[in-house]
Amino acid sequence: MNEPAFFDVTLLAVPLYLLAIMIELVVVRYWHRKGEFETRDALTSLLMGTGNVVAGLLLGFVSVTTLLWVWQFRFFDLGLHWWVFVAAFIFDDLRYYWYHRIAHRVRWVWAEHVNHHSSQHYNLTTALRQSWTGQITGMFILQVPLVLLGFHPAVIAFVYGFNLIYQFWIHTEAIGKMWKPVELIFNTPSHHRVHHATNPRYLDANFAGTLIIWDRLFGTFVEELPEDMPRYGIVRNIGTFNPVRVAFHEWVGMLKDVFAPGLSLRQRLMYMAAPPGWSHDGSRKTSEDLKADYVRLHPEEAGKPGLPESRS
Repeated sequence: MNEPAFFDVTLLAVPLYLLAIMIELVVVRYWHRKGEFETRDALTSLLMGTGNVVAGLLLGFVSVTTLLWVWQFRFFDLGLHWWVFVAAFIFDDLRYYWYHRIAHRVRWVWAEHVNHHSSQHYNLTTALRQSWTGQITGMFILQVPLVLLGFHPAVIAFVYGFNLIYQFWIHTEAIGKMWKPVELIFNTPSHHRVHHATNPRYLDANFAGTLIIWDRLFGTFVEELPEDMPRYGIVRNIGTFNPVRVAFHEWVGMLKDVFAPGLSLRQRLMYMAAPPGWSHDGSRKTSEDLKADYVRLHPEEAGKPGLPESRS
């Protein structure tokens, strides 16, 4: 039996990405819409996107081979009906939410995802700042339940391409808040600006791909506030435009921690499994620590979305 195959919609969308970036650049620089471009930063993002495509061509067989092997153990075969693609998109969007949430809470996965957050600017080029090491983390395992339920791996890959295309346009400051029903259901530039922000209230929030309803459902939604506009980057910015360093800096840092002398086995494992910022001696700060510090300095903010209750 021949396996279904579909075209890669993300590659077909590349010319549209480049056109949209040029339009945003004109809108920001000549129509004075909100936004900022830095040439070296934008070039780094474009190189990261190119590297992501190359890495996919070289290493994509890992996930494809694994999921096709799992396919033989499926409980159902849902076929290729139109509603299967719709259902696959929704379920895979939920899968993406949990992948994205894990990527911010487990350092092993953060090591491949952090490069997407490494730009201190927020424009459409930032959307292209993608990982070169996604296959290494093994997070494609989250697609296994979808395959067992009867969604063919080719269907999952196809619909995920549309999810990625959707996420491209929300990486901009040129679009403010949108019509309330849209903001209620879908991920928007406003919601995703929160996700990319380093402000304490915005850390670890708005993990959605396409549907923001997952964040609202699972308690990770935080509204963008005009009195606390997003500041972009990562908590400790790396200060480089070298795409190789951007791609691998957290892997290097994590491995240095894992193999540091004098640690117990548990401590070494925690440097991979614990949230970013965890340290065996408490010398660093996780997002929870940063939020708690902020509330101690601003007790009137305690208990607001994204922030903990005050502690006595």
